[in-house]
Amino acid sequence: MENNSNSSRTDRKTIERNRRNHMKSLYSKLNSLVPHQTSRESATLPDQLDEAANYIKRLQEKLEKMKEKKENLMGFERPNTSPTCGAAMAGLKPPQIDIHEKGSALEVVLITGLDFQFMFNETIRVFHEEGVEIVNASFSVVDDTVFHTIHAQVEEPAMGNRAARISERLKKFVF
Repeated sequence: MENNSNSSRTDRKTIERNRRNHMKSLYSKLNSLVPHQTSRESATLPDQLDEAANYIKRLQEKLEKMKEKKENLMGFERPNTSPTCGAAMAGLKPPQIDIHEKGSALEVVLITGLDFQFMFNETIRVFHEEGVEIVNASFSVVDDTVFHTIHAQVEEPAMGNRAARISERLKKFVF
């Protein structure tokens, strides 16, 4: 019976030692991922864990701010935004797009507010992805409205289908 007791005690000690080594390895891994304000050797384990938790919270806050900024730039309103931000977004005019086909040529007139500049970039990206050659692109700004005009050339063989597909893709940005 004493052999069994000694064996059991040794097993518990081994298990506990392995658990502590594993935890130490995990703490070390966590510590290596966190930028440090203070010297690594001087910080106690609880201080290192606090520093890691604070770092994660700062990253979460930064991520949330970046998401809000991206959505503002993309022209979307978040349901949980502050009242002042929502009021500012409510005053924005929605973008408009007119697409005219003239033979193998496309003319796109994009009318946006100053906060919807990304739509011009997206329009150019769609043309590039569709293999359309941009002949001319210009814009003018009147007050808080930007008028973009893009003239493009569509290849002859699949012109009809391609022009319709491009029109559909561009309208998705607006509607």
